[in-house]
Amino acid sequence: MENELIKQANMPEVLFMGILIAIGLFFIVEFNTFIRLRNKIRQSKSSIEVYLNQRFDLIPNLVECVKAYTNYEEKVLTNIVQMRVNYNNQERKELTEGAKINSEFNKILSVAENSPDLKANEQFLNLQKSLEKMESQLQAARRIYNGDITLYNTTISTFPNNIFAKIFGFKEEALFEIEEYKKGKINIDL
Repeated sequence: MENELIKQANMPEVLFMGILIAIGLFFIVEFNTFIRLRNKIRQSKSSIEVYLNQRFDLIPNLVECVKAYTNYEEKVLTNIVQMRVNYNNQERKELTEGAKINSEFNKILSVAENSPDLKANEQFLNLQKSLEKMESQLQAARRIYNGDITLYNTTISTFPNNIFAKIFGFKEEALFEIEEYKKGKINIDL
């Protein structure tokens, strides 16, 4: 009989302790959820920064590469055109001058066949493809970041999470938006 009285007397204490433990576990789970979501946002933001840095590094390098190839081809073509003009302006056409032009032209054809990378139009296409790929990756990273932000903001705004978020100091994050001046077309000076 005494044991039953002790059990009945301890029942509210045990129940109270159980409730406290459940609340404590709930706080821990909620806190860890907020931390996981915040870390996911940081990771997404870091991905955007990586792609932005790659873009900032890639664009000038590709532009310079295209400029170099374009300048090379322009010089070679200018040289051939000038030789042809000089040849055509001669009153007496010298076969040796024609042979020089032919020789230069054959050198260019040989170089072009052995080095197809020297074709400027391919470089322009490569520049365009690289920029499109980089912009696509950046756009995907922005979508992931905004998705993570939306999930985080929704989680800390819904009941009862909003109570715990305020207790722990978690605040809503802003979505990634491009500033007005960056929405315009990118000009690349070749």
